[in-house]
Amino acid sequence: MTKRAFVTGVTGQDGSYLAELLLEKGYKVYALRRRTSTPIMENIEHIKNEIEFIDGDLLDQGSLINAMRISNPDEVYNLAAQSFVGTSWIQPVLTGQSTGIGVTNMLEAVRLTKPDARFYQASSSEMFGKVVETPQKESTPFYPRSPYGVAKVYGHWITVNYRESFDMFACSGILFNHESPRRGVEFVTRKVTDAAARIKLGLQKELRMGNLDAKRDWGFAGDYVKAMWLMLQQDAPEDYVISTGETHTVEELVEIAFEHLDLNWRDYVVIDEKFVRPAEVDLLLGDCTKAKQQLGWELEVGFEQLVTMMVDSDYKKYKR
Repeated sequence: MTKRAFVTGVTGQDGSYLAELLLEKGYKVYALRRRTSTPIMENIEHIKNEIEFIDGDLLDQGSLINAMRISNPDEVYNLAAQSFVGTSWIQPVLTGQSTGIGVTNMLEAVRLTKPDARFYQASSSEMFGKVVETPQKESTPFYPRSPYGVAKVYGHWITVNYRESFDMFACSGILFNHESPRRGVEFVTRKVTDAAARIKLGLQKELRMGNLDAKRDWGFAGDYVKAMWLMLQQDAPEDYVISTGETHTVEELVEIAFEHLDLNWRDYVVIDEKFVRPAEVDLLLGDCTKAKQQLGWELEVGFEQLVTMMVDSDYKKYKR
């Protein structure tokens, strides 16, 4: 029998790669579509006709119950959220509702209509925030440093609570930073690669940045969605850190991106205080030993390859 999957956030970076993976594996893919006047389908334009969309919203419980009844899924992947950390200080209530309470709404819809479905929650390394140990693993205490991080902690723990309270197959992937050419330009990686391409082609003169010393554990989103799928194929639900185990500064990111286009980044990068976070997360570094050992998950794309892939994609787009 054909497996059925229901995905929220399918038009985002992770959702698009996950939908591709599920379709390749022969799944019937359903996706939640939030009502907007101009739906953004850029990331899934090539597969949108293979996906069945169901209108609804994470903040509308009734629509989620209806979506569960229509899709009758074997697996549910909850990726939708207000996912930009910077915006979470400007819209903290909306972030709390969609990124936190929205998870409860999804879990409750699954519990009421399809309790045997396997549920994946997209947790985040931002939950570790002001880290209390390095590297961070599944047992590392959370210390979030943004409204986004706080909301993700809620989403993570409510998933654990539903697993333990209702014996649901519900698990979370604590994903460290993962990027791709499909990443939104508001995120620092894509902001950098987009700017490097535009500067090379004479479309932009400078790149304004915040803290270049911040360190992150960056991987490729296409690799990370494979881990999501693997989590729901296990005998028992558990939470996993998904990361590369390597850390790089924002400055390294900038240097690789500009050098790939034969540019000296120091000639173009300007430090602007408005891009410095109210509470900075200085270092995130994940220990993905459990995922490698229990899931058999492996990375395929390294950091430099990831950055140059994104630069090439942006350069080709603007060259056209």
